[in-house]
Amino acid sequence: MSSIKKLTQKRLFLPIFSMILVMLINVVYDIATGGAPLGFFMISIKNGVLYGRLIDILNRGSEIAILAIGMTLVVSASGGTDISVGSVMSLYAGVCCLILAGYGNVNVQQYAHPLLAGIGIGLLVTLICGIFNGFLVAYMNIQPMVATLILWSAGRAIGLLLCNSQIVYVRVPSFQKLGGYCSIIPTPIIVAAICVAITAVILRFTALGTYIQSVGINKRASRIAGFNSAKIILMCYAICGLCAGLAGMVATSRIYSADTNNIGLNMELDAILSVALGGNSLGGGKFSLAGSVIGAYTIQALTTTLYAMHVSSDQVPVYKAIVVVIIVALQSPGFTRWRKSLAQKKELSVAGKEAA
Repeated sequence: MSSIKKLTQKRLFLPIFSMILVMLINVVYDIATGGAPLGFFMISIKNGVLYGRLIDILNRGSEIAILAIGMTLVVSASGGTDISVGSVMSLYAGVCCLILAGYGNVNVQQYAHPLLAGIGIGLLVTLICGIFNGFLVAYMNIQPMVATLILWSAGRAIGLLLCNSQIVYVRVPSFQKLGGYCSIIPTPIIVAAICVAITAVILRFTALGTYIQSVGINKRASRIAGFNSAKIILMCYAICGLCAGLAGMVATSRIYSADTNNIGLNMELDAILSVALGGNSLGGGKFSLAGSVIGAYTIQALTTTLYAMHVSSDQVPVYKAIVVVIIVALQSPGFTRWRKSLAQKKELSVAGKEAA
């Protein structure tokens, strides 16, 4: 029992257990519907590219994984969430496609300006959005959800304004590459892997991770210890904005257009859920980047599973919201106190039996 208790207390237990649970649900569903028992795990090559449900999850979950990186740092440092990431993704799409297509054009076969200019300016705008959110939280002391509510409502609207409320298509092969395939591997998987690897290396070989956790645990104590808490929080929000831009880059290239109404829609829920499912406290402090990434792909696996079970796209957020409620409830102080009281009663009961 003690070994099981130690295992369940590991930070990565929740995300790994959740992923295994979703996989088992897929296996049971395949068997129940007469499909191959291990069809969920089958990977093949069709039309010269990798094909399979696992590949689809890794591919479609790339945007969530990238968003989860920034959201993890924001939650850890500020104890709040950035609910504007979906709108910032949409804003990136509007800015990037506006530059590449030229103002007023809605369907182009060649660039009006260089590809790197569109991507670079788009990412710069999202970085500025992150800095804006960070300034409101770190220096104006506005509650994170309230501060990011501004861009949550304005970001998508600005993107629509830039595109004249139209879908701007950029039908150029090089633009579609980031959302397509590199050899046989989906490019979004590579982009997500690079983002995770760079962040992991920075957190592993610099003191940034320690600073973020310190500020998240106790901002006042960190300031007394000599850490500039405001700058660290600002940096985390800036990184989150940049991650939203990178996720928007992948999403825009995937559909080779700026569909500002739909790009990034409800993605903030997936990003927050990834962090919570990764075993991280939504109150700030210690965090696990690996847990958040596993949580992100678990969320995508859950979405894929629900679609396979013929659940409509309108109903999918309801199931995700139920998962959020359960995880937040399990992390609540009240549940923690109840669990500890049960453990103490059990220990007293065992001690009483031994004394008798």
